[in-house]
Amino acid sequence: MPAPELSRFELECLRRLWARGKAAVRDIHADLPDPPTYSTVRKIFERLEEKGAVERVRRDGRAWVYRSAVKPSAVIRKEIRRLLGGLFDGRGAPLISHLVEMDAISLADLREVELHLRANAKRKPGRRRES
Repeated sequence: MPAPELSRFELECLRRLWARGKAAVRDIHADLPDPPTYSTVRKIFERLEEKGAVERVRRDGRAWVYRSAVKPSAVIRKEIRRLLGGLFDGRGAPLISHLVEMDAISLADLREVELHLRANAKRKPGRRRES
């Protein structure tokens, strides 16, 4: 199943759930900085369930305990593709340039990226992309 489209707040709640593994809405509500009402967070979990992003595991008293039904890597890939497509015509180099300008990526980070690129090129020699 492909990763669903998520709002920023849905993604934030899902990230908190990934960190916990399994949790009730009250746990996620408590984890959020400056959270909206409990009922708002509960409604977000209902939406996440409708979208197939979370599933109910068991009851804890009157509350449902949820776990993620999507892998973090699938959601991250989808969000990055959306960012690249929306701002950079699908290209990664302009994003990297902006990260460098913002001091959000270091030379050590770039060296690590280079190692990943080299390893990926060895695994998938036909998929190399020239910029």
